[in-house]
Amino acid sequence: MAHALSLDPSASPLDYYGYELRRQREAHGLKQSQLGDIIFCTGSLVGQIETTKRVPTRDFSERVDAALGTDGMFSRLVGLVLRSQLPHWFQPYAEMEATAAYISTYQAQLVYGLLQTEAYARAVLATGMPDDLEGLLAARMERQRILEREQPPLAWAVLDEAVLHRPIGGRAVMREQLARLLEFRDHRWMRIQVLPNVAGEHTSLDGAFNLLRFDQDPDIIYTEDLISGHMTASPETIREATRRYAHLQAAALSVEESAALIGRVMEERYGDRTEQGAVA
Repeated sequence: MAHALSLDPSASPLDYYGYELRRQREAHGLKQSQLGDIIFCTGSLVGQIETTKRVPTRDFSERVDAALGTDGMFSRLVGLVLRSQLPHWFQPYAEMEATAAYISTYQAQLVYGLLQTEAYARAVLATGMPDDLEGLLAARMERQRILEREQPPLAWAVLDEAVLHRPIGGRAVMREQLARLLEFRDHRWMRIQVLPNVAGEHTSLDGAFNLLRFDQDPDIIYTEDLISGHMTASPETIREATRRYAHLQAAALSVEESAALIGRVMEERYGDRTEQGAVA
């Protein structure tokens, strides 16, 4: 990794962040340890971020802005930094997702990334044995900020029932994840349906897909294979995906029935077995 003195701020958002952090810190006459004391972290962490050995978090960036009076500069920059940590093939989709007016997704294996808890996402990402798990995790959590906007995209997720039963990360992680899904029961912008096992064969047995709609740009369909992701705006593909999604929604449980199923699975499969045993 580069030393701060040799960082090229034009090389990447992470290099620019490290360069500016060092420049601003020194302009305030602070050593790394002194800045660390102010923002409640170690001087070593400050140094690692300055030299691109660690990826900054949003919390770190907000603390730096407050400590150095940089008017939100690092809080704005960290979004670009975290997005740059995503796999190169996924970055174009993340940029489109962030500007979509409507998102609809069918997920056959996993909870959709925008709905994942940090612990669930960590377990999912770890399966790929990445070099920088923490950077990828921070980037995934940053994607979810689009749901916190004053006017987020309208979003609809159809999850295969298998998603609820696959114990990603263990019982405690799954219980937390399903509880997170239940938080969207009365959400104004997000709706979740479960496609039950009893639905049998359906129109998307060949896998998950996302449909993004925009106020002015053409619709986009996104799919993934083992190696990378693929986007297309082909009208024929959009029509076929829209048809399939309509059939999936029709075959799925209602939003209310889906929430009830999620709640049952959460308690019956991932509940506290000690308490269950005591009741028995």
